[in-house]
Amino acid sequence: MLDLSEKIRSIIVNAGGVARTSDFNAAGFANYSVSELCRRGLIARVRSGYYALPEQEQREEETLAQLFGDGIVCYDSALFHYGYSDKAPLEWHMAFPRSVTRSRFDTGYPPVHCYMVQKNILDLGVTTGDWEGVSLKVYDRERIICDSFKRRAQMDSETFIKAVNAYAADDKKNLMNLSDYARKLRVYTKVTELMEVLLNG
Repeated sequence: MLDLSEKIRSIIVNAGGVARTSDFNAAGFANYSVSELCRRGLIARVRSGYYALPEQEQREEETLAQLFGDGIVCYDSALFHYGYSDKAPLEWHMAFPRSVTRSRFDTGYPPVHCYMVQKNILDLGVTTGDWEGVSLKVYDRERIICDSFKRRAQMDSETFIKAVNAYAADDKKNLMNLSDYARKLRVYTKVTELMEVLLNG
């Protein structure tokens, strides 16, 4: 028969490294028992309702992948990931379908700024990025440039100019995808006018 520490470890490991209160409930622990385990240091609270083993020193990206694996890294976080911005965001910018429950993001760690995106454009330009061994969904270069044009009025002008110039100089850019995305996101004229200047100037 498993002792308490082995049972706790089994619950958390089977949940992928971060277990929810409901995972403990299913294993026979009442809510007050979960709180007591946390108070005794047998489990560590990651955020409200989510727990890990106390010895786990997870990187923010690892926790993000476990809790918000359905999200897509976007906007400032994606710009920073591709080196199009040198300003590391204070919170993760991630896109989710509009049907997602907002209470998931109300508390705790990691800090996530969520953007609710309509279904027909949510998956446009989605790829997988590597954060030092952690895989997260992220919009590709062309999608984040188009998104930058869409929200240009809300962006710092220096950040915007740096991003589009960095993209224009990027050997990995795909101008066919950029044109395709720009049409679908309704920024085609703005994108093509500026890109023609940057690429031919």
